[in-house]
Amino acid sequence: MFSGRNARAAALPAQLSRSWLLASAMKPELFDAALASEADSVIFDIEDAAPAADKSTARDNVVKALEDGATGWVRINDINTEFWEDDLNALHGIPGLRGVMLAKTEKPEHVTLTAMRLNPGTPVLALVESAIGIENATSIASAPGTFRLAFGVGDFRRDTGAGADPMALAYARSKLVVASRVGQLPGPIDGPTLTDSEDELLEACKVTQNMGMTGKLTLRIDQTDPINRGLSPSHSEIEWAAELLDSHEHGGGTRDGSYAPRLARAQKIRNLGESYGLWTV
Repeated sequence: MFSGRNARAAALPAQLSRSWLLASAMKPELFDAALASEADSVIFDIEDAAPAADKSTARDNVVKALEDGATGWVRINDINTEFWEDDLNALHGIPGLRGVMLAKTEKPEHVTLTAMRLNPGTPVLALVESAIGIENATSIASAPGTFRLAFGVGDFRRDTGAGADPMALAYARSKLVVASRVGQLPGPIDGPTLTDSEDELLEACKVTQNMGMTGKLTLRIDQTDPINRGLSPSHSEIEWAAELLDSHEHGGGTRDGSYAPRLARAQKIRNLGESYGLWTV
């Protein structure tokens, strides 16, 4: 049996998850550490983490963990592979499954067909990793079963030849943000940042946040806490929101044309701060 999920993270709704930790399904000995980490959501990876010859082993490792008390998401293989159907058959009805991440989502029907093969209501996180997927992002976001969109940066760059500079990826990120809004989804999840530097990771989180994305993938446990901090309201934002809301409750403040947007922003910061355990004012 597994020791259990981080209690704080387990209580957080997945639509508010900031850090999404990809845990290799080929390393079940590390599952406990992933589940106990500060990751808001844990994704057991049976796609990129497992070579073709080892897909069955990876799948079995995850199914056994979910049957033995673990809880989490599972990144399954894309719909155009021979493994997709086997993945879904194995996961159908499994306790502990919070949802699936569908690799290489390019069309809305990819999500819908996936959702139809799982227990009713099982959320599907659409991982968009290609130019076709980006251009179809709005219809993917509106497809039945889509829970959130995620950006597969590495495969997108390989597909398009785009560089790693934020400007080179700005269109793709913006497309996912706008599509998520149109589809009435939570903010999309950005791709991982491969670095040993916490400062570089926090700078990447600023890009993520400035683009309007609200989550970030990672392959490393030690990145989960910095990502959570980087994608949460800052101390100064919380102080500003608290002052404005206090003034509003007591009838103060200049009620000009910018007041309603500022009040809405302050209320959003308060709601997020409360959800993340940061609202202590």
